[in-house]
Amino acid sequence: MIIVTGATGALNGATVDHLLERLPASQVAVAVRDTAKAERFAQRGVEVRRGDYADPGSLPAAFTGADQLLLVSSNDPAADATSLHRAAVDAALTAGVRRILYTSHQAAAPDNPFFPGQDHFATEQLLAASGIPWTSLRNGFYAHSLQWLAGPWRETGVIAVPGDGPVSWTAREDAAEAAAVILASDGGYDGPTTITAPAAPTFAELAAIASELSGRTVRYQQMDEQDWIAAQFAAGQPEHMTRFLLGFYQAAQGGFFAGVDPLLGELLGRQPRSARDALRWL
Repeated sequence: MIIVTGATGALNGATVDHLLERLPASQVAVAVRDTAKAERFAQRGVEVRRGDYADPGSLPAAFTGADQLLLVSSNDPAADATSLHRAAVDAALTAGVRRILYTSHQAAAPDNPFFPGQDHFATEQLLAASGIPWTSLRNGFYAHSLQWLAGPWRETGVIAVPGDGPVSWTAREDAAEAAAVILASDGGYDGPTTITAPAAPTFAELAAIASELSGRTVRYQQMDEQDWIAAQFAAGQPEHMTRFLLGFYQAAQGGFFAGVDPLLGELLGRQPRSARDALRWL
């Protein structure tokens, strides 16, 4: 039995879809906060259970019978993600889960300026200390994020950012499919497992790609951090989100997202989607 949390979200929902191409529905269950939103899985014969990290009492029953449990990471910047993940790991211990898989990030590190990377690192430490076999899916930075991280370049002709560095922009769709392949391998991958696109272009390089795709010159501009912050405030961006996003650019400049790995292509049996593909559809 494979139990998947967060299946009403885009990432793990797609993973369930790919699992159902490989396994009978009787071997898959989903644990979600709102069971009504998982009706599409119920209609396909998948057992739907209620499980909410913020309600630890709901989790042991939601995880019972899991040979493998796929834990989605919290995506709420305002939440104490590590505490939420700790509740899930503790419940997995109570439920007797045989293996935990966790949607981490390639930049899981205690000194990552992009705060989610610190949460991912702390969660991996919880997994390592749990005594349960575990796999950390260290996904590359999701390429659909370029729609806001690269800014409105189609309108302005400029990619203006407060920091630049290589980023292994990885399609969320590819990461979801890779997770299904790894789950179907039944323990074939252990510990930190890096899942990234094969290249890590900088924003300056993305500007050149955008120029090719649009047929007009798209410039790259590195802004002073304070000027960028002021521009975000002027555009109505809340301060907490502005600081959150600034951490991404600082991490990119620090090389936290630079690593690439061929494993994703091997898992998919094809070339993964690229940053060029992502820009083409923005």
